[in-house]
Order: sequence, then structure tokens, then C-alpha cells
Amino acid sequence: MPALQSVDVASLVFLINIAFVLCTHGVSGYLRSCRLRDNLSYMRSALLLSLLFIQSLMNTQAQTPTELVAMWEKEHVTTILPSNVRHKDLQKYLEGLKKLGIKVDEVGRSYANREIYQADFGKGPLKVFLWSQMHGDEPTATSALIDMFTILQKNRDKDWVKKIESALTIRIVPMLNPDGAELYQRRNLQGIDINRDALNLQTPEANLLKKLRDDWSPAIGFNLHNQNSLTTAGKTGKQAAISFLVVYGDAAKTTTEGLARNERLVSAMIAAIQPHMSGYIGKYGDEWTPTAFGDNFSKWGTPVILIETGAWHGRDEMFLVKMNFTAILTALKSLADGSEKNFSPAAYESLPNNSSGSLFYFIFRNATVIDRSKPGSEISADIAVNLERRRAEFVAPSYIRQVGNLSSYFGMSEYDVSGYNVVARSSPTLKAGQFAELLFYKKSRAVDWSSSDLEKQFPPDAIFSVGKWVKGEELFKCITGC
Repeated sequence: MPALQSVDVASLVFLINIAFVLCTHGVSGYLRSCRLRDNLSYMRSALLLSLLFIQSLMNTQAQTPTELVAMWEKEHVTTILPSNVRHKDLQKYLEGLKKLGIKVDEVGRSYANREIYQADFGKGPLKVFLWSQMHGDEPTATSALIDMFTILQKNRDKDWVKKIESALTIRIVPMLNPDGAELYQRRNLQGIDINRDALNLQTPEANLLKKLRDDWSPAIGFNLHNQNSLTTAGKTGKQAAISFLVVYGDAAKTTTEGLARNERLVSAMIAAIQPHMSGYIGKYGDEWTPTAFGDNFSKWGTPVILIETGAWHGRDEMFLVKMNFTAILTALKSLADGSEKNFSPAAYESLPNNSSGSLFYFIFRNATVIDRSKPGSEISADIAVNLERRRAEFVAPSYIRQVGNLSSYFGMSEYDVSGYNVVARSSPTLKAGQFAELLFYKKSRAVDWSSSDLEKQFPPDAIFSVGKWVKGEELFKCITGC
């Protein structure tokens, strides 16, 4: 049945009115009703019944992924870019969940004594456990989980939500590492990677996560992370904006029914988000990591799906919150209604593997690089520049990462700077590892490269500084992504 949102509701009302009259009065009754146009009471009653019928249909119609996207756009409550969210912001979001009637409990404390919370939705027999931000600088899914619980709770009158509520019990732990989140760093305040502490249990956060699993024995786990923004979907120039992995429970990659089910769930998630990000979905590496939580959850009897959110040049963080929301809620819905059994694992198995090392934020092609310490020396080269991960509210530092022939590499933004000399702003020699502070001069200009105050005595034609053009971008041909 097509989604009712795409139907002309006025036409549907008209047709249902006809059907209503035909069913109740027969053809002659219908003809009489056409003549009794002044019978407003009858028409109002018929319209009311029609609208009630439409509402009933809409309540029973399971949400499509496109409709889930629309729901998020209309109803999401997270308004802060995920990378800017601190612990106090999470607490405000959770207060919002409490006001809606969702059970939210403090279940533990971090090394710095910050509260760690768990929220519950549903009363069904199938237990699903999701946790986010065990690495403090990997925040996207935290916002997605808040939005998901908010929208589920606000739509409990819908049959598809009732089905989730009756079939599943869902528990979320958003922001497992609040200390790392506060400092926007991977590790906790002991300097330990919580996701490598599944066996030694040296951190309070790892001890809590294991206890929550052991005490409840969930049937499925979702381990929610962010990956490097420069990770690509295969050996392409396309970022892996989201990557999936069905996590094995041993080095031999032994298949179980739970893992097979998870492969189908990932295929359902791929189908949900593919129309919005085709070519930007990857498969995370499946190497066995004996000290990691995802691997051990699967080993302990809770088969895990790993979701790694990357980035997508030109899209903001909230777009990827929306894609996480859509993917995860699609998985939960397909678990609840049994439709996951209709998916083939082929979509998951055919995902391109994550790749790295071939993509940069910026590449300046065909530059003439001047070494001011050696008069008369120059080379023709490409210059690759990357940005460091920072909160959105801060300026990300930019660094020169490679200089040379980069014809086999990709840049998210590439410029043809042929016809220009390029020098480092604060160093005689331009080389990898430096801050990317670049001055561009037309080759037709006479410039004394030995000048003690080059920028003042010979103002550059273009300047690239702190990860952006501050002057002269319009001088260059954009090759891609500008």
C-alpha cells in the first residue's frame, strides 16, 4: 500500500464519502444524496467518518524510511550540533524525556564523578541495548538516540510504535564517557580507551557497561561511534559518511543466528538510508579485537552491530544525526514487525570496505613551490592540507600533510593553482607537518623572496589561512568540492 502522505487527501475523502453512501444506502441512495446537497448535517457526518477512517489507516500504516526522515525533520528536539554537546546539555535533553514520561535513571558515575544515564522504552520480550559516545569525541549517535526516544514517545498512538513498544524493550546509554565528552577527547580521564578495557575493566565506565550487559542479557547490541572524517567508502574520493559492521564474537568469525539476523538488520538500514547517501556507505574492518567491547559483547551472547558515523563534505552534523535516527529506528521497526526476515544479507555483504589514506580536505594542484631559503630553487607540486577534529564551535587547525605528485589522491576541495608561486607564510620552506598558512603570488609578478617582511612588502594575491581562503579564492579554478 502506498504511503498515505503521497495521496491527495481531498480526493480520498471524496471517494470514501461515495463508498460510505453506496455501502449504507445503495446506488439509489447515492443518487439521492447527490441531489440533497443542502443536507449539511449528513455531509458533515460523512466527512467526519471519512477523516476518522483516514486517521485509522495512517495509524496502521507502518512508517517508511522516507516518512521517518520527515518525522525527524519535523519533531527532532536536539538543536545543538553534536560536537558542541556537553554533559549539561545531555542532562537537559534527558529532562525533556522525563517530562514525556520516559524512564530515565542514573546508573553509574564516571571517573570524574559525572552521572551516566540509562533510558528505557517498551515492554516487549526482545531486549535491545544501545550505547553511544564511549569515545568522548564521537558524539553523533547521542543526539540521534535522544531524538529517537522523543519521537517514539510522542507517537505512541501510532500502531507501528505500539508494535515496537509491545515487541521490544529498548535501553539506551547515551554518552558513556561524559568526562571525555566534556574535554572532547577519545579516552577517559585515566587516559584509557574504554573500548579497549572490556577485559581488564580498569575504568569505572567499562565496569558499568559490562554490568549493564551482564545484569540484563540483551539479545542485540548497537555500539555507536564516529570514525575519521577522511575514511572513504572503498578506494574512492567519497567519504564513508556511515559504516556498518556485524561484529563477530571470535577470531574465527563463527556465524550464529544472531549474527545472521544482524546482517539482515544492516541490510534494512542500508535500504533506509541509501536513497539519501548512495555511494557514501561503507563496511568497517572486521578484524578481531580481543579487548574491545563490541567483540566481547558478541562473544558473551549479545551480538553487536557497530555503526561508525564519518562525515560528508557539504552536509552538517545534523544531517548525519538524521541518518542515524532513520537507520536505527528502521532496524528496531523491522525487528518488531518481523520484516527483517525479508531482507537479504547481500546488501550488507556487498558494501565497499572502509579505506583510508587517499583523501585530504584540500589539494592545491599544480603549484610552484618556492623555497625561500634557497634562491632560485622551485618545484612543481601538489599541496595536500588536512583539518584536525575539533568541536564545531572552535576553529580547526589546518596542517600541510603532503607535498608532491598527488595525482592518485583525492581532495574534498581541489583548486588548480597553476600560474602561481606558493610560499609558507611563517617559514622559509614549505613542507609537510607545518600549519597550512599559504601565500599565493602570480608568477608574472617580480617578488624578492629574500625580503624580511615578504607579506607586507609584497602583498600576496591570495591567502589560505586556518582552513579557509581569506583572500583571492575567486582567482583559482575549482576542480571539485569548492
